[in-house]
Amino acid sequence: MTAQVGSPDLAAVERMTRSLWSRGPDGAGHWSEGRVALGHRRLSIIDLSENGTQPMIDDELGLAIVFNGCIYNYRELRAELSSRYRFRSTSDTEVILKAYDRWGERFVEHLVGMFAIALVDRRRDRVLLVRDRLGIKPLYVAEVHGRTRFASTLPALLAGGGVDTELDPVGLHHYLTWHSIVPAPRTVLRGVRKLPAATIRVLEPGRAPRDHVYWQPSYTRRSEHAGWAAQDWRDAVREALQVAVRRRTVSDVDVGVLLSGGLDSSLLVALLAEEGQQPSTFSIGFTDRDGVDGDEFAYSDAVAQKFGTDHHQLRIDDEQIASAVEHAVGSMSEPMGSHDATAFHLVCREVSRHIKVVQCGQGADEVFAGYRYHQPAAGAARHQAADVLREAFHDLTHDELAHVLKPDWLPDEDVSSDLVARHLAAPGADTALDAVLRTDTHLLMPDDPVKRVDNMAMAWGVEARVPFLDQDLVELVAACPPELKSGQDGKGILKDIGRDLLPVEVVDRKKGYFPVPALTRLDGEVLGLLRSALSSPAARRRGVLRPGYVDALLADPNGQFTKAGSNALWHLGVLEIWLQQHGIG
Repeated sequence: MTAQVGSPDLAAVERMTRSLWSRGPDGAGHWSEGRVALGHRRLSIIDLSENGTQPMIDDELGLAIVFNGCIYNYRELRAELSSRYRFRSTSDTEVILKAYDRWGERFVEHLVGMFAIALVDRRRDRVLLVRDRLGIKPLYVAEVHGRTRFASTLPALLAGGGVDTELDPVGLHHYLTWHSIVPAPRTVLRGVRKLPAATIRVLEPGRAPRDHVYWQPSYTRRSEHAGWAAQDWRDAVREALQVAVRRRTVSDVDVGVLLSGGLDSSLLVALLAEEGQQPSTFSIGFTDRDGVDGDEFAYSDAVAQKFGTDHHQLRIDDEQIASAVEHAVGSMSEPMGSHDATAFHLVCREVSRHIKVVQCGQGADEVFAGYRYHQPAAGAARHQAADVLREAFHDLTHDELAHVLKPDWLPDEDVSSDLVARHLAAPGADTALDAVLRTDTHLLMPDDPVKRVDNMAMAWGVEARVPFLDQDLVELVAACPPELKSGQDGKGILKDIGRDLLPVEVVDRKKGYFPVPALTRLDGEVLGLLRSALSSPAARRRGVLRPGYVDALLADPNGQFTKAGSNALWHLGVLEIWLQQHGIG
């Protein structure tokens, strides 16, 4: 979706909308009135008829909307609202319009789902921008010549023209500190910002934008759970996860699963089976290299066989990786250094040949304490949360960044450590692990892995749904005693649930991921691609990185790795390739 507030530049909105073709290959629409213009690309999933097209206008209520995502409880809301309103479609989009008319700005509290919404209240002459609770659906904003523009991707804003594309030193500091994560509202560009998750922004003429955060779960123990034993928590979490999976089957087209063979995605398949469904499942694997396994097919095959899914196994040779990298980077709204992005890009290409919607297991590690650094956080005092996260998660210290960035690009203060420290210190988190999980889930996660999954899936017109980020499940697990999450080397409560449903080898295994050995141990065409980008005249003219640092990485391309296990050269190369692909000087 795209839009502009101000004296509309309709040609710019058309260019922005056209750039979003892959996110909505099923149709396009535009609307303008007064100072507002809207554009939309449609991915038909609910109400496949013309009645579900966007922008959707309700002249009786004086409202217009463009919306990306899915409202999973739209049928229940429609039933509740049908005594007051006449519906012309069976779409979730129309339900949002009626909900706003009924409840005003509090309408968002009634929505269960993932969404980025731009709603025009024509009678009150105001525009509302709304992003879902966990930031699953993106919403980028730029001020251009007195106009406010917003879109589902950053490149769409660039297509409109006039955006300040100077690099943002603070965003760059975040990128290099947190293996390419740049939390909202920043991006790596000075002229583009992101609406934070769980936020409503109201735009009215002659007034400054007004933001309201409408949701923030408490990471504290609650009185209503005081008598709960571990089994009570397991039962409650399993029921909430079952509801989350069921909600994400709402669709007028088939829904599949990205099945890595890990605990999280395997649980989704098992819980769908309990709903009487045998979905299409999709797994990807790569060539083994240097003793690193390139696939986890043994596990995904076991799950697919147990539950009788229509399974698709995709094997990728090293020869295909370099071109896949270029396409994956071209699909990124912002540069993302995780090599998983290329894996998701390739597997979603395969998904698009069969279905339009998949469930996937992203978010489980952040919500259920599945990362290695959650273990020291579980044993730390509350005031040590910042030290634990800094030690385990920061790739480079502020002082080390002085050896990477030229002086003009290094902020005077350690802006990344300061941001995390403020977030961790805020009230509403009982223990160090509670604070770390809150920061993971609500500050860092929307920009990895959530952004990665959205970008790579929508690049092929596929909608990815994430049950582990169901709002009710996240609220419940936030209140769960942290030791039930961090136990058994992480995700203890999920592992207990998994033992009732899954092959034992899937549950009691080393934590896995989409392995892409060719992007961890760099050589051949991929290394040549990175070397070409970082040695290019464009990179030299940009003058951001110290040449000695880059030269040292290129001389020993596999000699430095981030704390997350990614190749340090890869992170710099992805940034430079992305900037060059978008013509940013």
